[in-house]
Amino acid sequence: MTRTTAPAATPVWLRRLVAHELRGLASLWLWVRRRRHGVRAGDLAAGYTGPQTAMVYGMLFVSVIETVGLALLIPWPAVHRAVLVLDLYGIVLVLALHAACVTRPHVVRADGSLRVRYGALFDLEVPADAIASVRVDRRYPEGRLLQAGPDGSLDLVVGSQTTVSVALTRPLAYLRPLGARGEATCLRFHADDPAALVGALRAAATRA
Repeated sequence: MTRTTAPAATPVWLRRLVAHELRGLASLWLWVRRRRHGVRAGDLAAGYTGPQTAMVYGMLFVSVIETVGLALLIPWPAVHRAVLVLDLYGIVLVLALHAACVTRPHVVRADGSLRVRYGALFDLEVPADAIASVRVDRRYPEGRLLQAGPDGSLDLVVGSQTTVSVALTRPLAYLRPLGARGEATCLRFHADDPAALVGALRAAATRA
């Protein structure tokens, strides 16, 4: 297999997983520096990590306890080192996921466009002329991060909730984390301060 054919032979989902992981690790550096990705002067950055922060730190606590416990229980040096590396890397990945969510917030542009994100896993640009209406709309769906409805809706769920609903003037194409494609005519997602996000979008529409 040549170098030119190797990338094409790699499954799309695997390439995307590696890309997500690398962007997550890069987000740790942004997090330490208190920087945000893709937020320009005049933009409103809308965080969405509120419902999941306690769960993430709970997972980290359990992972640390597990790492310490296994370090004390495993008597074989080679196995001990391998398990320690895997556990530490798992802790780093959990931190990277949270860092990506903190440093990649939703963004309302000054021109009225909207960028809806979830860490390094999901990123959708919504042009201003594609937004028909926006409102605070609290819902509590159960299940996966991304949920596509038969009516053309797309829910981006954080902590089993969404707080903002955006009706679109036309279908928008989106890309799932592993590469599958879809179209949505309505977006529902979570923002920690939904009123501020909705108000910024409406103000931008008024100026336009």
